Parts: sequence; C-alpha cells; structure tokens
Amino acid sequence: MSGSFTFVVVLAFLAVVVVMAGVKVVPQGQQWTVERFGRYTRTLTPGLSLLVPFMDRVGRKLKMMESVLDVPSQSVISRDNVAVTADGVVFYRIDNAAQAAYEIDHLELAIVNLTTTNLRSVLGSMELDHMLSNREVINDRLLAAVDAATTPWGVKVTRVEIRDLNMAPELQEAMNLQMTAERHRRAAVTKASGQKEAEVLQAEGEKQAAVLRAEGEKQAAILRAEAREREAEAEARATREVSDAIKSGDVQALQYFVGLKYVEALRDVGTGPNSKLVLMPLEASGITGAVAGVTELLKTTGSKLGQS
Repeated sequence: MSGSFTFVVVLAFLAVVVVMAGVKVVPQGQQWTVERFGRYTRTLTPGLSLLVPFMDRVGRKLKMMESVLDVPSQSVISRDNVAVTADGVVFYRIDNAAQAAYEIDHLELAIVNLTTTNLRSVLGSMELDHMLSNREVINDRLLAAVDAATTPWGVKVTRVEIRDLNMAPELQEAMNLQMTAERHRRAAVTKASGQKEAEVLQAEGEKQAAVLRAEGEKQAAILRAEAREREAEAEARATREVSDAIKSGDVQALQYFVGLKYVEALRDVGTGPNSKLVLMPLEASGITGAVAGVTELLKTTGSKLGQS
C-alpha cells in the first residue's frame, strides 16, 4: 500500500515537472526565443505558450519596449584642434528578437561602443563654432550612422541626443570675451548706421526745403515780373489814351492824369523814411490851379501847332 502511494506521488511530481517544463507564460513587452537541442526554432510572444518538454527550452528573454542607454563622457578633438568633452543618450527598441539574440553578443555594450565611435567621428569633422550651434545636425548624423549599423541586429535606433558639450575653463573664458567684443562691435556698428541714416535724412530734408524755397522764390519772381509787366502795360495804355485825348482836344483826361501823378508824388514825399516835416500847398485850390495851368499851356501849344 505504501509502495503504491509512493509511486503515485512520484508520478504526480513528474507530471508537475513536465507541465512546468512545457507551459510558459511570456509577460507583456517581452519575447522569448525557443531552442530545440541548442538550435533556434521560434519566438514566443506575450501570453501562454506550450513547449515540448525536455526537448525545447527558452533561450533568450528580450525586452521589446523602447530602452535608453547612456553614452559615457569622452574627450573629442574638433577639426580646429579644440578639446571638447561630450556625452549623450541613445534610445532604441528591438524589432526582431531572433536577430537581437543571435546576431550580436552583448547588444547594449555594442550599441554604446558604436555610438561612441561615431560620436568621435562626427564631432571630429566639425569646427567648434559649428559644433556648438548645430546640435540638431550632429544628432541627425549620429542617428543615421548608428541606425544603419544596428539594422542587421534587429534593432531600431529611434533617437540619439548629445547631452553635454563641455570645454576647458580657459577656452570658455576666451569665448565669453570674444562674444562680449562681438556684441560691442555690433552695438557700435548699429549706432554708426543710425547716425548715418539720421544725417542722410536730415540732408534730404534740407535739400527738399532748399528746392521748395527756390521754387517759391521762382514763382514769386515770376508773379512780380508779371505784375510789373501788367503795371507797365496799364501805364502805357493810360499814357496812350491821355495822348489820344490831347490830340482830340479833350482836356479833362489830361487834368485827371496830372492830378493823379501829383497826388502820388505827394504821398511818396510824405512817406519817405527821412521826412520829418513837409510844408507844401496841400489845399485843393493849389492842385486845381496847377492842373489848370498845365491845361492852358497845352491848349496854347495845341493851337500853335494847328496854325502852323
């Protein structure tokens, strides 16, 4: 009886061992490779899977989630012979579990070393100024190089980032001084440019003002000349009319003309700058007598000319 019980216990134990050896549960985010007598046969995806006991075994357990690796700090000599210390990070994921398990040994170490060598190559081909101002270019070049190299391993490199670019304190101080000097130079250039533009604008304004003044003086001169011309024409026309009136024997026109000139002469004498006191016969009878005398003289002259 005891022997039968022992056999049953042993058989149950063997059954449990067989079940445990043939049933596998793969967690989410992982894939396991299956080897039969040491040779890869298939890949187990997340969930419950069955194996042939004692013939199949789990080879490699790989995480299919995106992972990150630190690229250690290293010294790099730039193209213009400047020592720079650089480090970064690499983001990658496994797309093919079989290739990642059997195409490369120590996958993470291989990715780090590959990124390190490409980092030195990329930074060493660039000058310091270009290196500091073009991190995106460096990241893109590193990503293209590392991703192409890791594709045969079933790995997809999704991102490579330069984390720090450091240089010697003496070089950093020199760059700060250079930047300060450059900013002073730009400020001086901007100030000189502003002064130049202001002077140009002022000169343009003075030029336009001079042109406008010249145009105004020209128009004024033209108007004065036209006024003098019209005045001369009017005076000539009045003189001609008076002369025609004298010839025709009309003395009233002559009286008006002589009286008008007489009054204008008196006005000019009275408004002169050096005139303080003027004593002249300003009564109307005096003016009328003067005009009458001139009239009689002209009549006599006209009669004599008629007799001759």
